[in-house]
Amino acid sequence: MSQQEREELVQDLIRLVTSRLLDPLDILLGDDPAIEATRHRVRQDAGTWADELLGDDRARATHQGARLVAVLYPGDTAFDPPADWWRTPLGRAIARRVGHPSAERVSYAVAGAMLGITRQGVHDLVRRGKLHAHPDGGVTTPSIRERLDTRDPGQAHEQ
Repeated sequence: MSQQEREELVQDLIRLVTSRLLDPLDILLGDDPAIEATRHRVRQDAGTWADELLGDDRARATHQGARLVAVLYPGDTAFDPPADWWRTPLGRAIARRVGHPSAERVSYAVAGAMLGITRQGVHDLVRRGKLHAHPDGGVTTPSIRERLDTRDPGQAHEQ
């Protein structure tokens, strides 16, 4: 990822942690100095989280991606974000470094969102053998990860 994409990820992480975790605490607890101190720490730590997620250590990136998804999108069911989520800075980073955290296959529309291309572009890549169709429909998530791994980061939203 470029420096600009890293900065977009940092800002997205700050926004998500603030809106999903800190703002609700602020509503419940009122003006608590500990919340403001935590806001400051989030602004400091978001860069580290982004660097770990985007770094060369695949195991660390996967662990950090799983932590972020678990904390920011808790639930009793498997994580299954809408297609548009994959176009966010965090979604793009998760797709590139972790893949889909809870699915072995996704629809052509979600595959397109993960790759930053159209559904028709996904059909073309499947037809050309650059992505693998799943026997039960859709596209295999490992083939999406492989495609993202083999592309130059500068081609992030190209076929």
